[in-house]
Amino acid sequence: MIRKIQDNQGEVEKVCAIWLEGSIQSHDFVSESYWQSKLEDMKTRYLPSSRTYVLEEDGQLKGFISLVDDILAALFVSPEYQGAGIGNALLSQAQKLNRYLKLTVYTENSRAVTFYARRGFRFVRLQMDPNTGCEEFVLEWKKEKSMVK
Repeated sequence: MIRKIQDNQGEVEKVCAIWLEGSIQSHDFVSESYWQSKLEDMKTRYLPSSRTYVLEEDGQLKGFISLVDDILAALFVSPEYQGAGIGNALLSQAQKLNRYLKLTVYTENSRAVTFYARRGFRFVRLQMDPNTGCEEFVLEWKKEKSMVK
């Protein structure tokens, strides 16, 4: 089931744990200490300012997606559940809620780049992340006119 995150400390902690574990695993080209240093910002700044949805099955939070207006700010699946369609389900939810989405993804995160390309995201430009010094793609997705109601 995909639902809005519950505004309680336990659920926020679980989402942050998924984010931290996923960030470290998917972005091994960035120091682990960088991600750890951003954990408090994730809890107190980023999650409160976004629309966040979690995918929960059998009482377990398996992944989440955060949106800020038309920006897909985060999509993370707990590593033990990756490859089971959870990322697809979360992205489909975001695409149902928006006619247009934009995101950034590190160029070195080839798995994520492929994931988004297969789901209709197109290259807009290449830029440098000022926080990490890593190159990232800016990608966008637009709902096809035949899909717009």
